[in-house]
Amino acid sequence: MVLREIIARFWYLRHVFANGGYAGDKLRKALRRMAKWTIEIIKRSDTAKGFEVLPGRWVVERTLAWLNRNRCLAEDFEKTIASAKAWVFIPPVQIVIRRIARL
Repeated sequence: MVLREIIARFWYLRHVFANGGYAGDKLRKALRRMAKWTIEIIKRSDTAKGFEVLPGRWVVERTLAWLNRNRCLAEDFEKTIASAKAWVFIPPVQIVIRRIARL
């Protein structure tokens, strides 16, 4: 369902990062049915012990960190779904405004 929404809104995106839990054929087949997606599975080495930085995974982690800088997203006190959804759009807007201001 998420990928269908992404296709509808951001038709130009075509690459999906996924962790090792999505390594099976089920996701690949679903992506093939929807559009021409490429998928990159980010797996942890079998020999790794403890924490290990995985290439590609930092993209998702960084984005979530940017979003969570806003305290309003840490707890959900909103009375309506529309209000909660609106608050999710505020962090990316702030990021873009800061980047434009630097130019």
